[in-house]
Amino acid sequence: LCFSEEGNKGYGPVFEEQPIDTIYPEESSDGQVSMNCRARAIPFPTYRWKLNNWDIDLTKDRYSMVGGRLVINNPEKSRDAGKYVCVVSNIFGTVRSSEATLSFGYLDPFPPEERYEVKVREGVGAVLLCEPPYHYPDDLSYRWLLNEFPVFISLDKRRFVSQTNGNLYIANVEASDKGNYSCFVSSPSITKSVFSKFIPLIPQSDRAKVYPADIKVKFKDTYALLGQNVTLECFALGNPVPELRWSKYLEPMPATAEISMSGAVLKIFNIQYEDEGLYECEAENYKGKDKHQARIYVQASPEWVEHINDTEKDIGSDLYWPCVATGKPIPTIRWLKNGVSFRKGELRMQSLSFDDAGMYQCIAENAHGIIYANAELKIVASPPTFELNPMKKKILAAKGGRVIIECKPKAAPKPKFSWSKGTELLVNGSRIRIWDDGSLEIINITKLDEGRYTCFAENNRGKANSTGVLEMTEATRITLAPLNVDVTVGENATMQCIASHDPTLDLTFIWSLNGFVIDFEKEHEHYERNVMIKSNGELLIKNVQLRHAGRYTCTAQTIVDNSSASADLVVRGPPGPPGGIRVEEIRDTAVALTWSRGTDNHSPISKYTIQSKTFLSEEWKDAKTEPSDIEGNMESATVIDLIPWMEYEFRIIATNTLGTGEPSMPSQRIRTEGAPPNVAPSDVGGGGGSNRELTITWMPLSREYHYGNNFGYIVAFKPFGEKEWRRVTVTNPEIGRYVHKDESMPPSTQYQVKVKAFNNKGDGPFSLTAVIYSAQDAPTEIPTDVSVKVLSSSEMSVSWHHVSDKSVEGYQIRYWAAHDKEAAAQRVQVSNQEYSTKLENLKPNTRYHVDVSAFNSAGYGPPSRTIDIITRKAPPSQRPRIISSVRSGSRYIITWDHVKAMSNESAVEGYKVLYRPDGQHEGKLFSTGKHTIEVPVPSDGEYVVEVRAHSEGGDGEVAQIKI
Repeated sequence: LCFSEEGNKGYGPVFEEQPIDTIYPEESSDGQVSMNCRARAIPFPTYRWKLNNWDIDLTKDRYSMVGGRLVINNPEKSRDAGKYVCVVSNIFGTVRSSEATLSFGYLDPFPPEERYEVKVREGVGAVLLCEPPYHYPDDLSYRWLLNEFPVFISLDKRRFVSQTNGNLYIANVEASDKGNYSCFVSSPSITKSVFSKFIPLIPQSDRAKVYPADIKVKFKDTYALLGQNVTLECFALGNPVPELRWSKYLEPMPATAEISMSGAVLKIFNIQYEDEGLYECEAENYKGKDKHQARIYVQASPEWVEHINDTEKDIGSDLYWPCVATGKPIPTIRWLKNGVSFRKGELRMQSLSFDDAGMYQCIAENAHGIIYANAELKIVASPPTFELNPMKKKILAAKGGRVIIECKPKAAPKPKFSWSKGTELLVNGSRIRIWDDGSLEIINITKLDEGRYTCFAENNRGKANSTGVLEMTEATRITLAPLNVDVTVGENATMQCIASHDPTLDLTFIWSLNGFVIDFEKEHEHYERNVMIKSNGELLIKNVQLRHAGRYTCTAQTIVDNSSASADLVVRGPPGPPGGIRVEEIRDTAVALTWSRGTDNHSPISKYTIQSKTFLSEEWKDAKTEPSDIEGNMESATVIDLIPWMEYEFRIIATNTLGTGEPSMPSQRIRTEGAPPNVAPSDVGGGGGSNRELTITWMPLSREYHYGNNFGYIVAFKPFGEKEWRRVTVTNPEIGRYVHKDESMPPSTQYQVKVKAFNNKGDGPFSLTAVIYSAQDAPTEIPTDVSVKVLSSSEMSVSWHHVSDKSVEGYQIRYWAAHDKEAAAQRVQVSNQEYSTKLENLKPNTRYHVDVSAFNSAGYGPPSRTIDIITRKAPPSQRPRIISSVRSGSRYIITWDHVKAMSNESAVEGYKVLYRPDGQHEGKLFSTGKHTIEVPVPSDGEYVVEVRAHSEGGDGEVAQIKI
């Protein structure tokens, strides 16, 4: 298309909305799916659609168009699945949208066949297979049901559900794991969930054995895209439950890494190229360890470094349109012109013609994605004109300086330029040069250069000229330059700067530090300028800090020229942070540190201080060193008195006569070597517990005293007076309790006990020996004279005689309905001070069994003989109907109908009447066998009269009236 000098306000299509990948659920009831496409253009564009590169026949009833949006009615997978492209056109050209895939999502039900039961010995690990049904897409999430919906099992250190295959992993099976398990699968894309037939898990009781860690959930080599979140799973079977640890081979873990699910899941957020590498999961219990490694490769979808934009070019000119994308693997570049394949690689065109105008698309593509950059190329032809950009009427130039007079008419093709001063034609010389873009340059300006200058422009479509006047001004000069200054931190400094300039022009001063202009508004706390005298630009620096040191440049400038002068500010202060900390020769209680000295800030470093930090505290603490005083010329020292098997970070602070500087960056975190424990557990004691048990307790040692891996406790005990100590090992470092069971153990027997810690380096010292007693026997006597009295339809009281055993701590009353099993009995416990108790919330007209037994810390004694008793029938359910309320003098007479009990209800024995102020619960209670009662007229406000039938089964429903 040809564009004359009048121009054209139209433009080609620009996408505002493009189709996106869409998943349509096969079971959807919507009956239609839309692919969106919207573009702006003048004149208004037309839209076409392609499916798998074939034009879609939009005349068919199956399709409808709303603007550019394509609606597919009753979509079918066989006909409609594929890649869709929207093609938009007007007179300026054609563009293709990015490809969008329409796919059909589904999640089949699980097969109807019953799942086999799984029998596992207690202590052994188990894997329940999910085996999800056929589905699309592959974005399922998995949970497991236990016995019924919606009871989902909670995940912990012992149980894990892989989101890769859906399997449920149990590190070691316990008796409590018994039940029916079902795999619950959800597809977020089609919002559908299904669950499998139940798998019965039957733990087989067995003397608990220990098994080494065995990794069953193993992450594979993973290809991740830059900026994505990456999830790795690792889970091990074993007894005791293995501890899981993650690491990156020979490198620190990424800063964005998070470990969750009790260590089973490593998530790296916003992954970067430097996060690529070999990752390791280690599972360990005291029986053994297992390791697994796999690699993460980080690649990237294409991303623009430089892309094309709408461009106008002169006819006959050349075009280089840079289009550069980054990605991994490196993307290929191809071009479309008006929706048709055009070229590959970079785009260069010579001698542009009107045929080259149109809509261009640069496409960058690699294995992970495709991106489009769209732009319109317009070809322009016009004679020269200065209407939009005339020459300046007045041009100022400083004496002895340089001036460039611009000449920039609009013209296509590019015109040829010539200049004149007055009537004299100018040619290139030693002081005058005409640039290729038409600008005129004059150097070493003198008074003789003043005058009228005219620029002439001409091309094959016409010519034009424009004129301006050049005037000379006096040059700007720095007359008093700043001098070098030397100050100490906290002092003030002054930089002088005075300049001369042309009196007809305004003079301004600009100060910069190391090439960066000082912002006096932002930095007003430290920088101040003298603005009282126009030709004085003096700078005051207040409360000088180390960061203010450097080269200061004063620039005096007018609108015509400028002049600069510089000086250095030296700031003396505390030292800068030391660098390059390395930790070497790591031992159990000492490490060697080396570092490189930081800046001394013009005052020699006198000493260094080393600080350390562990996970026990967020505070940095001064470390003990050898030598104890680290002089300023040293660059190494040994840190001593460290805790074995502890993670440490170190930092170093330098000091000189002017103060203490900023600390260095922390060292890489290290762990000291292990050593045998040297602290014994405290508060050793125990006693009590259940029958035939010896309970031993102690205060577990905190992590800082573990001193090594595989930490645990050795518990030693023996009956008082015997020589041989029995020993047991407790492998959980957080447990401070061991219960020894022995059927031959006599009750309430004196034992001596002691506890010591151990780790993989050896044993620590034993604690002081404590004396405790084995558990007493459970009571053997049966409570006597048990009697039960029915109080109502829902209450009864139970009483008994105490047993003579002094160890009894209380009594347990069991009661259950005759039609229930004894295992369903409810229990009430009371202290050994009580001789009776009340049972409540019983069912009416129901036979109950009741017994009583004594208990202590060792267990329950034998129950008394069982007593059978029947609760009363329920009170009448019918509430009294109040038929009248008549005032008679100072009394109200309230009358109601007689309540008749049903056959399964207790007979009415009379009525209870409560007379109370409205809004209060307390009042006066009357009893009567009649159907009427007299109450006094309230002296103030409203009163409520409540009437209810009374029976041996209790009180019936209430009726009330206000008076």
